[in-house]
Amino acid sequence: MAKRERALGRGLLYGLYQKRIRRWLSTQDLPKHVAMILDGNRRWARQRLHESAAHGHRAGAAKFREFLVWCDDLGISVATLYLLSTDNLTGRKPEELDALFDIIADLAEDLSHFRDWRVQQVGSDEGLPESLVATLKAAEKRTKDNTGLHINLAVGYGGRREIADAMRSIVKQHGEEGGTLDALAEILTPELIGDHLYTGGQPDPDLVIRTSGEQRLSDFMLWQSAHSEFYFVEALGPDLREVDFLRALRDYATRQRRYGS
Repeated sequence: MAKRERALGRGLLYGLYQKRIRRWLSTQDLPKHVAMILDGNRRWARQRLHESAAHGHRAGAAKFREFLVWCDDLGISVATLYLLSTDNLTGRKPEELDALFDIIADLAEDLSHFRDWRVQQVGSDEGLPESLVATLKAAEKRTKDNTGLHINLAVGYGGRREIADAMRSIVKQHGEEGGTLDALAEILTPELIGDHLYTGGQPDPDLVIRTSGEQRLSDFMLWQSAHSEFYFVEALGPDLREVDFLRALRDYATRQRRYGS
């Protein structure tokens, strides 16, 4: 009974604390685009003695859904979720990848039926099963006219691969228009490259959050995050709380973004 009372008391205090942060954030400039690296799913599963990493990945997918609601409720317009990297496709065991493919497909399907959200895959289809590719494309088609939160699902994603694909797209388009290499050199600008990225036409992430205490990008949005703010959370991905997210936004709001000035 005493333990239950302590839990209720702690919950009440956290609720009041969250409301206090929310009130303060309502007067601040919030990020328009938040990118999330929800790391630590496998460690979460091991700590709880689960028989496979899939338990952690499912818990991470559930946390992603919560995270998107937090973003939407605060008026954030774009959220990017790092779900599966090109490195994962070659570095993970087949049984773990098969489970991940199913979990990602379920997540994309669920999100495409929720609120007025728009779902978009950012990444390459290479190495992905046809069933997952079909589910991602169906989610995109189903939500293409939605005007709510824009959700990028980074699946089959690698930052270096994205830049290389952008350059190939530019060269191909220029060649089809009859342009020369000399002419291409004259028009090749960071803005042109940005237009040909998977996220072309979207604002770059203002804030990149990573869980589990790791402090690295892991080939995520290398181009787009050139001027992003970064925030690292000690909690493993599935243990991320709304108060942790609010603290990240509070920290972001207190920073002065200089853009090299």
